[in-house]
Amino acid sequence: MRAAVFKEVGKPMVVETIADPTPEANELVVKVGYCGICGTDLHSTREGAATVPCDSVLGHEFCGEVVETGSALKSKWQIGDRVASLPFVACGHCELCARGRPFECLQVKLTGLEVPGGFAEYVKTGDAETLKLPDQLSMETAALIEPLAVGLHAVRVSRLAAGSRVLIIGGGPVGLAVALWARFMGARDVLVSEMAPTRIALASRLGATGTLMPGETLGEQFADTSGAAPDIIFECVGAPGLIQQCIELAPRRGQVIPVGVCEQQDNFMPFLALVKELSMQFAIAYTRDDFETVIAMLAQGRIDPSAMVTDVVSLDDMPAAFEALRNPSHQCKVLTRFD
Repeated sequence: MRAAVFKEVGKPMVVETIADPTPEANELVVKVGYCGICGTDLHSTREGAATVPCDSVLGHEFCGEVVETGSALKSKWQIGDRVASLPFVACGHCELCARGRPFECLQVKLTGLEVPGGFAEYVKTGDAETLKLPDQLSMETAALIEPLAVGLHAVRVSRLAAGSRVLIIGGGPVGLAVALWARFMGARDVLVSEMAPTRIALASRLGATGTLMPGETLGEQFADTSGAAPDIIFECVGAPGLIQQCIELAPRRGQVIPVGVCEQQDNFMPFLALVKELSMQFAIAYTRDDFETVIAMLAQGRIDPSAMVTDVVSLDDMPAAFEALRNPSHQCKVLTRFD
């Protein structure tokens, strides 16, 4: 099969032919329809703690059709079934897998990081992590299930109540997904701090009630717009210094939800958080239920994330599009399409 393969830090991926995946008894092989490019993919291909090995195939935001089933799955799955998958291959039978939390399985392998991912014509998935797609859900929309599940999980972790005032730091795909779900869950104000004009425009189409400019006056801007301080702050960038900024912005007994991936050492002053009695809950990944909820809401037309997709490229054009995302201009969510 053809795949975009990571070779070394500082060099674009190379599209080449590699071996087709072979499923174990409880695994499937999926012909990829679309696969999105994620910030995690970018982190994984630069120098740092999460750099993947040479010859890795990344990509974890994928959907497609079943083309081969493992020996134990012949009666459960049909060739041609349209599916999306949590990007994990877990044991499938431990307590955590049974609870729909494969990310926490002690035997889990991360698709696109530890096992080959969706930047290829075919990808291997676990039976317990794979979900059938409703007929009315297009493949292009289904490629957004994974990033939408990230946003939903973060909002669920916050236990957001209807009427909450919400500040989101960062208007990238994750921040926009958080905005969408915060509005869906009944937040009174959903204000996104972002400076990129394209993402500012997208925010209003994806649930934000307004946008703010990052900087020293962010707290004043929020209060002027909503009439009070934010009840919940979602940090969706992952840059050093932003947790401290969130602590300073939060009111007494407010919540700070770090969602962005920060791979560098960071410092913040616990005393201020202590005095304010702040709650801080980090949020990562998602559960099977998060995926199922996203699929149901998309199929019922109760959410519309289509504005997130700014570019759709072929596999041959994907390496260049991937590199362009290191310094994005108009891009938000870029999808790779497999014909």
